[in-house]
Amino acid sequence: MHRGAMSCVPSGFVPLGLVLLVCGAQGFLLPNVTELGELLGRYQRAEPYSRVRRAIPREDREEILRLHNQLRGQVSPPASNMEHVTWDEELERSAAAWAQQCIWEHGPTSLLVSIGQNLAVHWGRYRSPGFHVQSWYDEVKDYTYPYPHECNPWCPERCSGAMCTHYTQIVWATTNKVGCAVHTCHRIDVWGEIWENAVYLVCNYSPKGNWIGEAPYRTGRPCSECPPSYGGGCRNNLCYREEAHHPTSETEEMNEVETPPAPDEKHAWVQPRVVKPTKPRKTPAVTYMTQIVHCDTKMKDRCQGSTCNRYQCPAGCLSSRASVFGTLFYESSSSICRAAIHYGILDDRGGLVDVTRNGRKPFFVKSQRHGVEALSKYKPSSSFTVSKVKEQDLDCYTTVAQLCPFEKPVSHCPRVRCPASCGDEPAYWAPVIGTNIYTDTSSICRAAVHAGAIQDDVGGSVDVMPVDKKPSYVGSLRNGVQSESLSATRDGKAFRIFAVRQ
Repeated sequence: MHRGAMSCVPSGFVPLGLVLLVCGAQGFLLPNVTELGELLGRYQRAEPYSRVRRAIPREDREEILRLHNQLRGQVSPPASNMEHVTWDEELERSAAAWAQQCIWEHGPTSLLVSIGQNLAVHWGRYRSPGFHVQSWYDEVKDYTYPYPHECNPWCPERCSGAMCTHYTQIVWATTNKVGCAVHTCHRIDVWGEIWENAVYLVCNYSPKGNWIGEAPYRTGRPCSECPPSYGGGCRNNLCYREEAHHPTSETEEMNEVETPPAPDEKHAWVQPRVVKPTKPRKTPAVTYMTQIVHCDTKMKDRCQGSTCNRYQCPAGCLSSRASVFGTLFYESSSSICRAAIHYGILDDRGGLVDVTRNGRKPFFVKSQRHGVEALSKYKPSSSFTVSKVKEQDLDCYTTVAQLCPFEKPVSHCPRVRCPASCGDEPAYWAPVIGTNIYTDTSSICRAAVHAGAIQDDVGGSVDVMPVDKKPSYVGSLRNGVQSESLSATRDGKAFRIFAVRQ
């Protein structure tokens, strides 16, 4: 679960300059502000500090910093002024002070005047901070450069729906410092639900981003518009100065290490609301390509622009009175399942059938086949054809480009069976590129694990739908599989993957 500070213009006020307010924290009063202010004040003193245990393990700090710079360097369209981010210990300490309050809000309000902030919290099995950083960046799927369309809730009247402010803060070009902290909260109120032993991640940014009226970065050749202070330095598409600070190595004893919960602990990730930890968790939703239909389900009623390629028909449709019009090409008001029996794809036991829409036909002729009498209709109407669903066993390396590449008119892929443990295969043998929609050069079975369509330890069957290529693909870490990002694709197509009902 994530929360990001965003810039909002207060109602009835037009600023002369740029104003940044915190969405979801307006009117928020922090208990014991004086004590926290004194704590933060101690962090800002000039005198040297005695060494204290860090607020985040060294390896987590390095992962957060590496991932921020990697994601900033791969934005699409490319950025001409994206600055390299370094770790800032003062930001780390301020993040630690807030995380220890265990309040699921941005804060403290006095500090938010000068910094940006992203929040995340989880309950259950261990997740690295990098998991949340990637999830913040994955909001790019709902963002349109240079300004958000769906991701622009108006505050404070409306702060709901798709959010992009975590993403825009991560890729705000002039932000060049980050500091984060992790704290385990014994109890935290997350939107009205009490979570116990929740892991709270706070990341603070400077200079802050998400200014209203500004794009997060300027587009163009990477590093072509870097500030003069970088002296022309460029590394991995980021403005870079050679003397940039690099964190020194530390021993393990210097870090407070988050301990993963016991392996047998029940867990779930539900957004935005969850049931209390003592109750059973909801299973994350999965998507299916195959639609379950009845004997009298008409094609025109079931398929109106949605995914409508594969259907599961029940037994007993031979004796149904549902009408079928046409032969070979069936009119759209025909029963899907009885048309499949008429054509010889199915018998009275039911089963799977693939459907292809074929546009308008001038007329439909009657015939009687396989116990089903099809009627005639002599007027133009939309049509469809039916075909048998094939099933095929795959290895971990087979791709959609090899199996059933995207074509027009659309062709059907077989239902495929994946072996177990494809998630463990190396990416150079079985690559996965994208999230939700993958390049057709991706491993089908590793993508199925990444998408949650199958469990890696057992494998199983999935449905695959070839689609046209996308301009770019966003990588993410899901279900133990790290997918890659890809931008400016010229060749190749794509595919979607769906779970199969057991």
